[in-house]
Amino acid sequence: MPQNKQSHRKDEHVSLAEKYFHATDSSDFDQVRIRHDALPETTVAEISTATTIGPWHWSSPLYIEAMTGGSSQTGKLNTRLGKIAAACKLPIATGSQSVALKDEKLAETFSTVRTHNPDGLVFGNLSASHSLKDAQAAIDMLAADALEVHLNAVQEIVMPEGDRDFHWRDNIQQLVAKLDRPVIVKEVGFGISRPTMQQLYAAGVRYLDLGGHGGTNFADIENRRRPLQEMSYLSSFGLSTVESLLAVQNHPADLTIFAAGGIRQPLDVLKALMLGADAVGVAGVILHALLHHSDEEVIAMLNSWQYQLRLLMALVGARKISDLAKMTDKLIYSPQLIAYQQTLV
Repeated sequence: MPQNKQSHRKDEHVSLAEKYFHATDSSDFDQVRIRHDALPETTVAEISTATTIGPWHWSSPLYIEAMTGGSSQTGKLNTRLGKIAAACKLPIATGSQSVALKDEKLAETFSTVRTHNPDGLVFGNLSASHSLKDAQAAIDMLAADALEVHLNAVQEIVMPEGDRDFHWRDNIQQLVAKLDRPVIVKEVGFGISRPTMQQLYAAGVRYLDLGGHGGTNFADIENRRRPLQEMSYLSSFGLSTVESLLAVQNHPADLTIFAAGGIRQPLDVLKALMLGADAVGVAGVILHALLHHSDEEVIAMLNSWQYQLRLLMALVGARKISDLAKMTDKLIYSPQLIAYQQTLV
């Protein structure tokens, strides 16, 4: 397996993501509490986590968010992730495939997800600057069911060798219009504002992944790769996943909202769904588990998360996923979030 500069960077990203991962880190989800009603009038047996996301029927609103691929090491991780996604029946996105478009020998480090998950939902991943031809190639590489098109201006700014041209909207509009698979536009950890949501919707986007601040921080990761590490001031830049969810509330009915970034536990999943997310992505927790535990243990963890979500839904009196977004009256916000909400009016 070749190990070019881009492949080495993929390995660096995994290593640094793990270095900066702390399971007990605080999150804006801590600023959202749920009012306890002591008479939920439910039974766990009647709870269903099944949901419809766009053209797909999911058994759970969870999905494995984009992580890796592009080197020998990360290809092995993708093989494991493909097996885990298949065992848990969870949709999965790969990391950015741009490196494999430049070197076709690296394609197998991504396609292994499909090889080991032949019947599952698999999402490809490219940056918003890529052409229609590249996007179709990325889809074909995985026989992908959808393509994540990521927005990563902050990461590129901090990345020493990063792009400096961020004219993306027209290209996104073309990709949405001409690809025959759904296009999920996603941020990589700095959140989506309401004006951005409105611009993307006007460009035809109907699947939006908020990718908020609070999880893997690519400003920290890329700054670590700078010789002087002089852009540490961007460490807290961006909107959190909670702030992004609040910003896009009352969005058009045909816009599907994916929420990822800072999901640490099933309670965060429940809060994200109550805040209006249609589906919730997890990456950092899974990558950490993958690096320290066996596949069987990661599968057990994710199956436990899905069962715990049923328990939590029973606790708040929700019998199905669609009930949760109607329970905003149960949410109690911190003074900081209340102040933030007032800026959105």
